[in-house]
Amino acid sequence: MRTSRSRRSVRPARALAGLLLAAGLALTGCSGGADTSSDGGSALSDDKAAQSQAEGAAGDAADAGGKQASQAPAPAANHIIRTATLTVQVKNVPKALAAARTTTENAGGFVGKESTSRDEEGQEQTEVVLRIPVEKYDEVLADLEGSGKLLERTANAQDVTDQVVDVESRIATQRASVARIRELMDKATRLSDVVTLEGELSTRQADLESLLARQASLKDRTSLATITLSLSESPVVKAAEDDDPGVVDALAGGWDAFVTMLRWVVVALAAVLPFLAGIALIVLVWLRLIRPRLPRRSAHAAASTALGPLPMARPVPEPGREQERGEQD
Repeated sequence: MRTSRSRRSVRPARALAGLLLAAGLALTGCSGGADTSSDGGSALSDDKAAQSQAEGAAGDAADAGGKQASQAPAPAANHIIRTATLTVQVKNVPKALAAARTTTENAGGFVGKESTSRDEEGQEQTEVVLRIPVEKYDEVLADLEGSGKLLERTANAQDVTDQVVDVESRIATQRASVARIRELMDKATRLSDVVTLEGELSTRQADLESLLARQASLKDRTSLATITLSLSESPVVKAAEDDDPGVVDALAGGWDAFVTMLRWVVVALAAVLPFLAGIALIVLVWLRLIRPRLPRRSAHAAASTALGPLPMARPVPEPGREQERGEQD
């Protein structure tokens, strides 16, 4: 009886130990699985976080690009060369010129080239070049047009924005090129390399200076407008005359024709007078100096040859000789 009871008590103890061992193993597996799952979850969460950050950054970039695409780019400042030519008829050219100078100086400009002349009738004419800031261009132009009677007006506007942008870009590139050449010169050790780099540097600096000069010219012409002003005095107003000519008109026309003819006759005589004086001098020399010195025989021979042989005149005998001849006979 004791033996059977002991066997029965041992079996439940072994079963309990097996259950405890299985429970321990189960707990161990669960903890390992939990750790593994927690590690995988953290890595996955990190990947998702990184992916979400990348997607967020991409979204921000896309939004920024969309905003930039939706917004129009800021337009560049227009660079325009403005020129104008005015021809104005005034009563007093010096006074109008002084007023134009005052207007130009008050607008912040200056007077450039100036030339003054007078025509055959004594009327004064002046041409002056005015350089006006672009902001005051329209105001000064209107003021000059109202200084007298406007005869001619020409205005021109040339957009050179593309040229200005191109020159600025080329200047930046050329400056970078010059800087690179200078860096290479600092690193060069052989004399041949230094000489080659110096030649290249001088060429690029010359190109840079040319671009800078062109930029300065464009800046000057776009910042200051050019107005060429021509001033002339107003002609004398004559009284209106009848279309049909009268006696006075006929007399005036005839007198003008007579004066014109007399003028041409005097001009012709003045042109011929030197030749007449030369011919008269030659004739006078011939008559007074050369002709008296010529032998008379030559003149007589010339006359006989021209008219044939002339009859010979017999010599007249003297009275004494005739008496002597009679006595001898």
